[in-house]
Amino acid sequence: MSEHSGYSGYSEKDVQREVTELQGKSATAARLFDIRRIIGGLFVVYGVIVTIAGLTASDAQIDKAEGVNINLWTGLGMLALGLFFLAWLKLRPTAPPPPDAVPGEQRGE
Repeated sequence: MSEHSGYSGYSEKDVQREVTELQGKSATAARLFDIRRIIGGLFVVYGVIVTIAGLTASDAQIDKAEGVNINLWTGLGMLALGLFFLAWLKLRPTAPPPPDAVPGEQRGE
């Protein structure tokens, strides 16, 4: 008999526990890297920067834009869009995959 006769030293309970842990880590990673979080965060950060630029705009800059403080309005719009994405993420979080779903496996075949 060879050294590797198919026995790995893990019980069925150990394997099931490890699979459950990996599924939990996978779901956490999926929520962490949700595209809504990234887009919302970037729009909020850039919105704050552009809004500050609009609040500190000189009269010459406003006259250049024909009397419209474009930085202020664009920054406020970016802030609103970013907050929308973050609220959407909070109100409709990513659902974890069903426990019986196995990636790459087709049903009915």
